[in-house]
Amino acid sequence: QVELVESGGGSVQAGGSLGLSCEASKYVGPSTSYSMAWFRQAPGKEREGVASIDREHKTMYAPSVKGRFTITKDDAKDTLYLQMTSLKPEDTAMYYCAAVQSPVAILDPTWFSYWGQGTQVTVSS
Repeated sequence: QVELVESGGGSVQAGGSLGLSCEASKYVGPSTSYSMAWFRQAPGKEREGVASIDREHKTMYAPSVKGRFTITKDDAKDTLYLQMTSLKPEDTAMYYCAAVQSPVAILDPTWFSYWGQGTQVTVSS
């Protein structure tokens, strides 16, 4: 059972920056067989994919965050990151880290088997 623990959320004013981290452990099989992603869910809205990275570090972004958010992964530390810049109030949500055994990056939450507990990001105008 893969365990994912997010950290780094908080409150920031519009235009500011925040960085999220997700430490992974207890992989089933080699860690390099996993693709990982960040999702977010605002109150009353469906969970949406934000950014994904595959085992070759190829990335995929939602159009709403492309150019503002950067997803990276440190394989040696089994840690996933999301650097968020030029934040907007509409970025306010609970952010979740997720993992799936897949060779490609995916932004569909229904594919993901493992989820973290989430970390809150609040952007004020």
